[in-house]
Amino acid sequence: MSKVKLGTTDLEISRINLGGNVFGWTLKEEASYKILDTFIGEGFNFIDTADMYGGWWADGKFGLSEIIIGDWMKKAGNRKDFVIATKGGGESNIHPTDVSKKHILKSIDESLQRLQTDYIDLYYTHIDDGVTPVEETLSAYEEAIKAGKVRYIGTSNMSAERIEDSMRASEANGLPKYVALQQQYNLVERQEYEAVYAPIVDKYNLSSLPYYSLASGFLTGKYRTNDDLTGSRAANVSSYLNDKGLSVLSALDEISVKHQSAPACIAIAWLLTRPNISSAVASATSDSQLKTLFEATQLKLDNEDLERLEAVSR
Repeated sequence: MSKVKLGTTDLEISRINLGGNVFGWTLKEEASYKILDTFIGEGFNFIDTADMYGGWWADGKFGLSEIIIGDWMKKAGNRKDFVIATKGGGESNIHPTDVSKKHILKSIDESLQRLQTDYIDLYYTHIDDGVTPVEETLSAYEEAIKAGKVRYIGTSNMSAERIEDSMRASEANGLPKYVALQQQYNLVERQEYEAVYAPIVDKYNLSSLPYYSLASGFLTGKYRTNDDLTGSRAANVSSYLNDKGLSVLSALDEISVKHQSAPACIAIAWLLTRPNISSAVASATSDSQLKTLFEATQLKLDNEDLERLEAVSR
């Protein structure tokens, strides 16, 4: 399994970043362990979670995704083989959005306990509160990195202005720098990322790790009419049932037949061709979904495919 460097770090990551948001939500413990076993068994190594995952859905049990991953890692006994990313600062059922130094340091310690590990490879500012001075948040990371609790930091759901402020503060004050960006980006959600965030990624040589790679499942082709809008993510995809969204699905259908693959595989493969995209964040709840993600890293889209997708998604 080929891997790529995470930004300017020494971390080598697989091109699929397994989303842990489903662990403890749509997948119970044993099913989650099976997905993780298969993912690692195929040579992939990059796992994404957050302190809030599980807290909204699992009877208020905060951090259940981290707990599941931690229990699984303890049983696997090979922590060094995994690159674990988690996040803090976002709103949960027990606290508001908060990226203050006090809260970030507390959140890191709690994540370490739930994950049953001594260190976190990549720790994100998950959702910025827009109030805390960026220097304060970065100073929390400086303390955590010096203590060996965190190796590198990333940012997610932060305004372009605050990212720029953070990078300038890092440079001016000798504070840790963000090495990765996690924002929404896919075939039906291109404009904001490409206009606002891609220039920042390029400017600071960040690794881009887009989430909602399949637009909450829309790009699998599961949702094509209003009658299909059922399930846990249906509300998120209703806005894609328009001429553009259906044109994208039509193109994915055509290209998937050509390559004898699934529409989701084509959508992920397209994403991995985009500039500075190191790894795509995607979750899976079955072996067949995992297989689609695995195949996406091997599928080679030709110029005709890329031009067709560009025409319907721009």
